[in-house]
This record gives sequence, C-alpha cells and structure tokens, in this order.
Amino acid sequence: MVASAFLPELWTEILIPVCAVVGIVFSLFQWFIVSRVRVSADQGASSSSGGANNGKNGYGDYLIEEEEGVNDQSVVAKCAEIQTAISEGATSFLFTEYRYVGVFMVIFAAIIFVFLGSVEGFSTENKPCTYDDTKTCKPALATAAFSTIAFILGAVTSVLSGFLGMKIATYANARTTLEARKGVGKAFIVAFRSGAVMGFLLAASGLLVLYITINVFKIYYGEDWEGLFEAITGYGLGGSSMALFGRVGGGIYTKAADVGADLVGKIERNIPEDDPRNPAVIADNVGDNVGDIAGMGSDLFGSYAEASCAALVVASISSFGINHDFTAMCYPLLISSMGILVCLITTLFATDFFEIKAVKEIEPALKNQLIISTVIMTVGIAIVSYVGLPSSFTIFNFGAQKVVKNWQLFLCVCVGLWAGLIIGFVTEYYTSNAYSPVQDVADSCRTGAATNVIFGLALGYKSVIIPIFAIAVSIFVSFSFAAMYGVAVAALGMLSTIATGLAIDAYGPISDNAGGIAEMAGMSHRIRERTDALDAAGNTTAAIGKGFAIGSAALVSLALFGAFVSRAGVHTVDVLTPKVIIGLLVGAMLPYWFSAMTMKSVGSAALKMVEEVRRQFNTIPGLMEGTAKPDYATCVKISTDASIKEMIPPGCLVMLTPLIVGFFFGVETLSGVLAGSLVSGVQIAISASNTGGAWDNAKKYIEAGVSEHAKSLGPKGSEPHKAAVIGDTIGDPLKDTSGPSLNILIKLMAVESLVFAPFFATHGGHLLLWSLVYNQNALEQLERLDMAFESTIKKDLFGRLHQVYRKQMFDGGEVHSVRKKTEQKLLNSGFVLPINGSSPSFKKKL
Repeated sequence: MVASAFLPELWTEILIPVCAVVGIVFSLFQWFIVSRVRVSADQGASSSSGGANNGKNGYGDYLIEEEEGVNDQSVVAKCAEIQTAISEGATSFLFTEYRYVGVFMVIFAAIIFVFLGSVEGFSTENKPCTYDDTKTCKPALATAAFSTIAFILGAVTSVLSGFLGMKIATYANARTTLEARKGVGKAFIVAFRSGAVMGFLLAASGLLVLYITINVFKIYYGEDWEGLFEAITGYGLGGSSMALFGRVGGGIYTKAADVGADLVGKIERNIPEDDPRNPAVIADNVGDNVGDIAGMGSDLFGSYAEASCAALVVASISSFGINHDFTAMCYPLLISSMGILVCLITTLFATDFFEIKAVKEIEPALKNQLIISTVIMTVGIAIVSYVGLPSSFTIFNFGAQKVVKNWQLFLCVCVGLWAGLIIGFVTEYYTSNAYSPVQDVADSCRTGAATNVIFGLALGYKSVIIPIFAIAVSIFVSFSFAAMYGVAVAALGMLSTIATGLAIDAYGPISDNAGGIAEMAGMSHRIRERTDALDAAGNTTAAIGKGFAIGSAALVSLALFGAFVSRAGVHTVDVLTPKVIIGLLVGAMLPYWFSAMTMKSVGSAALKMVEEVRRQFNTIPGLMEGTAKPDYATCVKISTDASIKEMIPPGCLVMLTPLIVGFFFGVETLSGVLAGSLVSGVQIAISASNTGGAWDNAKKYIEAGVSEHAKSLGPKGSEPHKAAVIGDTIGDPLKDTSGPSLNILIKLMAVESLVFAPFFATHGGHLLLWSLVYNQNALEQLERLDMAFESTIKKDLFGRLHQVYRKQMFDGGEVHSVRKKTEQKLLNSGFVLPINGSSPSFKKKL
C-alpha cells in the first residue's frame, strides 16, 4: 500500500485558496498605495502619500527645490491629460480585439464539444476506464462538455489578466512621472509596486480559478479522476489561445507605432523620442501597454495554466490518481501557492526593506528580486515536497509505472527554478548595456547600420547557447527522476516565482510610458534623465521576462507533448518512420512561417504609419514649430485596424495546424510536428528576443553617454546614433512581436493536441485510411476478412487497437485475450502489426 501525503486533505483544501486570496489582497494593497499619488493639478497632492512609510522611499517628501518649474500646475494637468489619452487608446484597442477574439472563443468552444463528443458517437453511457478497465468512467460526451467549459474559463481568465494588467499600467505611468520629480527612488517604488499589482493579481487569480474549477468538476466526476483532469486541460488551451491573439495583436500594434515614430521622428526630422510633435507618439505609448503588459500577462498565465494541466493529467493516471490522494494530486497547485507567499516576502525587499537612492542601484535591485525569490523558493519547495508528497509513489511513464521518491521530485522542481534564474542572468548579460556584448554592438555603429545589424544577429545567435544547455540539463534531470511528470513540475518550478517575474516585467513598460509622459508634458531635462534610467533598467528586465517565458515554454511544451502521446496511445515516436520525419520537418518550418507572417504584418502596418506621420509633418502648418497639435487619433486608428486585421492569419496557422495534421495524418505525424516546432521555435525565440533587446539597449547606451566610449559614439543625431536607431527599428518586431509570440506557438499547439488527443486517436489518419482503402493491393487483402471484421476496420482503422494497446499497462486476462485474438485475425488476413508496443498500423505482409 502506497503511503499518503503528510498534509491532510482538509488542510490542502484550505491552504490553496487562502494563499490565492492572500495574493489578491496583497495586490490590492499595492494598488492602494500607488493610488495615493494623485494625478491632479492640486499642489502637493502628488506628494501627499506620506505617513504610512514615514518618509521612506520618498513618501511624505516635498518636491526637490532645485527642479525648476516642478510645481507648475499646468505640467501636472498635462500629465493627467496624456495619461487619459493613453488609457483610453489602450482600452479602445483591447475592447476591439476582444470582440474578434470573443467570436473565435465561441466557435472554437463548439469545435471542442463536437470533436470530443464524437469520440464515442455522443454516447451518454459510462465506459471502462482507459487505464483500469475494472472501473467505469464518465462518457466522452462529459469530457467534451467539461473541456469546453474549462476552455471558456481559461480564455476569460486570460483576457481579464491582460486587461487588468493594462489598466494598472496606464493608471501608474503618470504617477511614476510625477514621483520622479522627487527623485529616482520614489519613481522606482511606484513603478515596481504597480508591476507587483499585476504580478500578484494574475498569479493568484489563475490559481484560484483553476482550484475552484477542479473542485466544481469533481462534484460530477466523483472517483473518475482520469476524466476530470482530462477535462481540465481545456483550461490551459483557453489561456494560451487568448494569449496568442493578445501577443500577436498587441505586438503588431506597438511595433507599427514605434517603427513609424522612430523612422520619421528620430531619423528624418531629428526630434527626440516621445516628442509631442510626433503624431505617432500616443500610439507608441499605447502599444507598450497592449503589447508588453497585456500580451505578457496573458502569455505567462497561459504557461502557468498549461504546466499545471500537464502535471495534473500525468498525475491522474499515476498513483496519486489511482489511490485518490488529493493532497499529492494538488502538488502543482501547492507549489504555486508557496510561490505567492515567497514572492510576497521578496517584494518587500524592493519596496520596504531597502531604499533606492541612486540610478546605479535600480538594476541590482531588480536582479536581487530574482535571486532572493529563487533562494527562498528553494526552501519553500522542500517544505511543500515533504508535507505534500508521500515518501514513495509511482508516476506514469509511457505504459509503465515508475517508482519515485519525494526528494527526487523536489530536485525536479528545483532544477527548473534554478534553470530559470540562469536563463534570466544570461539574457541580462546579452541585452544590458552594462556588459561588453551590447557595448560591442554599439561600437559597431561607427561604420554604419550594416555592421550594427551583423553584430546584433551574431549576438542573438550566440545568446542561445547557455539557455539551451540549461533547458537540456533540466529536461535530462527531471525526466530521469520522474519521467514527464518531472518535466511538468520543472516547468512549474521555473514559473513558481511568476508574481515577481511579472512585477519586474511590467515595471519596464510603466517606466517607458513615464518617460514619454515627462517628454510630452514638457518637464525638465533632469526628470527625463531619471525616467530614462528607469526605462533602461526596464528594457533589461523585459528581456529577462521574455527569457523566462521562452524557457518555461520549452519545458511546458515537452510536458504537454508527453501527456499527449500518453493520452493518444503513442508509446514510441520513431523518427525513422516517414510519417514522423515529415512531421518533424513541417514542425521545424512552422516557427519560420509564423515569424515571416508576424514580421511582414509589422512591416505593412509600419508602412502605413510612416506615410501618415510624414503626411502630417508635411501638411499641418506649424507642427514642427510646436504651434499646432498633431492628429494622434488617426495614428491610433491605423495601429488598431492593422493589428486586428493582421493577427488573424498567424492565429489561424497555429490553431488549425494540429487539427489538420491530427485529423488527416494521425497522431504519429502530429507527434513529429510538435517535436519539430519545439526544437526550432525555442532557438528562434531566444535569438530574436535577445537580438532585439541588444539593439535597443545599444541605442540607449549611445543616447545616455554615461562613459567616454559612449560619448565618442554620440550625441543624439550623430551618424553612429542613426545607425543604432535603424538597428533598434529592425529589432523591434523581433523582440516584441515574433520572438515572444513563438513561445505561445509551441505551447499552444501542444496543449491543443492534448485536448483533442482522444479525437485524433479515434478518427485521425484519414489520408492514411484513404490510401489503404483505395490501394488495389490493400483491397485484395481486405476481401479476405470476414464482413464483420472488415466493417470494423473501415469504420475505425486505428481507434479500437489503440484502446487495446493503451490498456497493456494493466494487462489483465481479458485485455490480453482480446489483443491476441485481434492480432491473430489480422495475421490470418495477411497483415502484420509492429512490435515493441508502438502504435498499431497495417502493412502488407512480405
């Protein structure tokens, strides 16, 4: 008898929702503190947030006297006006996007229900369980219905996560600008607290909704945990499908505006970034929120949901599910619960325990967040593994049960957690202008844009090496200890500090917007220097956030892949089989196709934006002199229309590929496609994100001129600076559209395949069936079969045999007998079956 977890079930049912609620309350508390910074023309209101912190980190301080004009009422009113314009533009875009996405959600929910319900002909009869035929499980129609509900819940949660993140960011940007009048430390605190609001709200709400969904579904499913957690996979699919459109649509929006503003404003007209005379400046600032905030929020929520679903599916057919050990089954949720508490403590180090007093302290403070959270989380994982797992248990491993110790699973989670930290620091090294790689890229601008592009591409390719080794080691260690379940919890380990990761990621766009508002409001140069310093650190943290997202996507995709092949009955994927290798080739091609579509979309939208900005500069009298106001609304509309139109083809490519391949070519070919896209997509995503980040910070390195080397390349408007701007413009769609979207591609195709696995296993491979039925030799073979058996084969070529083979792990007498009779009948008919437990197929006997 396998021992149960140390933590009683009742305590598990209490602890998980309590931790989620604590995270939500903490996020609201952070929002309350930020809200005390007033955006109004009332003198002193913006500094009336004192009291609670006794002046620490600037609360309660008066505006520094040496800043000329900081108390000007018109400046504060201008900040409020700009903030309102950015918020309204972002809200308008997201509502437009969500209308289109809502239509997709309804259509795809119907597809899920019809496809999964058809697995057993919409039967309402209970069936023998796949992995234990001595028990009865709920019908496929129930799985279809509950998967559809889970899909909608995941989609709605993802949409709300992105929308709330955007609202928080647009609420905080002007407040960060106003606090910068008192010092860089005060502005940092507002930006970071605002990022923490998003981080904790997303992490906690995702955990709470998933936990409630499991418990509500359990009322119907009862002891059928296999069916319950198969239905839960729809939650991850819903989260990632919304993230795809949010990332692609938001990325196209922000980069169309950014490229248009830079090419005309900075290069052709030689005006500063975020200059209010630039017609695309509001659209550019709106884009930071809808792309980097809403898109990233939905992206990491999707990763969390998918990693949890993959772990739960594998666990449901392991000893946790077989013995109905609820605490051990909820181990992935307990990790996430502990992560919320750890991130809460970590946040206090940046907001309360220490004070930022100088620009040089900003980046170390953000990096320390990663280190502190990782160290404390390691202890937290040890506690959760001790109280939440039995000392010994079994994990499903491709047709067999593998014995695992709780300390081995602890190591699986830790290896993912520390791999994430390594990826974060490697990303920082290759994208921060404090280190030689970016400085070398900046130096290459001496000879023009061409050498800048060459150096940037080389940096991106080189930056892939260490992250890939970190991911490879994580996979090897976690799989060796606990098979695919180990890989899934390793992904959760990397995502366990998601609240801190999102906080430092959201900090970047908030700081970027703050700088734009300072420029547009006409605030002093010293204030803009402070917001630029915040923004430079934010660029690096944004790159670190993308590194986390890509690394976790690789582990999540592999875990989902393992769950898919288990659920579809594929025991081995033979790369020497033609139908698998063509899948590998096509899968490896998909990230290139997807990147081409998204980058061309950015180019098309940017072309329209450039033409509009040029038109306004050429036709509006007094625009360059600052006596006339540009038409911001037209540029916002161009970005909105272009992004909505252009996000549909890439989205359809990702969503339709698994359905087409699985239905027409079968589960083995689909396995090849998933493996190929994973291997190819991770490489392209890392190199694209890091190349773009390096070009961006090389430009900022020249603009800041903080060293003698940087001063020799400047100032703004010099030829090296113009070359750096061109490199940054090329890198924008790489780091903010194509690169971040690729990790969603590999995750989404994997989780979609997992959800539709029963349908593909039963009805997939239609082209193979067609070639079999209409091949003359095959027809001659089929004529030897008796009519009943021939009918069975023609109706369902693979489905019945798949079910038989999937039951071999519980090889009872009845199953063994059925399998032997089936094999003998096929052999008598002139067909042979493959050996070594691979998927059944029909081959002409030699």
